[in-house]
Amino acid sequence: MSIAVAACGMWLGLALPACAQIASSTNDKGNLVFVNAETPATASHRIAPFGTRVSPQLSAETRLTSETPVRAATVPQERLERIVQDAATKHNLDPALVKAVIGVESGWNQTAISRKGALGLMQLIPSTAGQMGVGNAFDPVENVNGGAAYLRSLLDRFHGDLEKSLAAYNAGPGAVERVGGIPNIPETRSYVRKVTDSYFRPGSGRDPSFSAKPRIPVRREVDQNGRVVFTNE
Repeated sequence: MSIAVAACGMWLGLALPACAQIASSTNDKGNLVFVNAETPATASHRIAPFGTRVSPQLSAETRLTSETPVRAATVPQERLERIVQDAATKHNLDPALVKAVIGVESGWNQTAISRKGALGLMQLIPSTAGQMGVGNAFDPVENVNGGAAYLRSLLDRFHGDLEKSLAAYNAGPGAVERVGGIPNIPETRSYVRKVTDSYFRPGSGRDPSFSAKPRIPVRREVDQNGRVVFTNE
C-alpha cells in the first residue's frame, strides 16, 4: 500500500501546478486521501465540502454568488464619518440616525452580507440597491447614499413616523402597510427598538432640531386666472 500511495502522490505532484499544495487526510472509511489544499492565504480557514463556495472573510452563515459585487478597499472611520454626513445632508436626514441604522445593520462592517443577501454598511438587498441606483453595494459611498435615500423615501411614505419607517426598512413597506404599524415580527420589533435606543441615547450626536416629517414636493399649477403658481401645500 505504501508504494501505491507514494505513486499516487507522485502522480498528483506531476498533475498539479507547481504552486499547488498537496495535503493528505483520512476519510471516514479509513482511506488515505490526497487533495489540492487551499493556498497559504486561506489555509487558516476551514476547508468546506467539495463544491461549496465559502468566503473566508465572512461568517459561516454567509455565502457568495456570482452576482456578489466586488469589494471596494476598506475606508477609514474618519472617511466614513464624512460619507455619512454628506449622505445625510443630501437626503435631509440626521447623521446620527444614519449612524444608528448602520450600527445595527452591519456594525460598521463594510463587507457584511446577511443570510438574506443584504450587503454592505446599510445592508441593502440587491433589488433595493438597484432601485436606489447603487451599482456596488460594497462601495461605502454608494451604499450609504443608497441607504440614506431609501430611508428618506420611507420617512416620506410613512409621513415622518420614525418607527414605521424603520420597521419598513427591516421588513419592507408592504408589511408595515398591511398592519398599519410595526409588524408582529420579533426580528423587526427588536430592530426598531435597537435603532431608536441607539439614536436617542445620550451622546449619540442626535440633532434635536431634526424633523422626520416628509418633504412635500413643490408643484406647478395654473389657477383659474391662467396664472402659473408654484406651491408645496
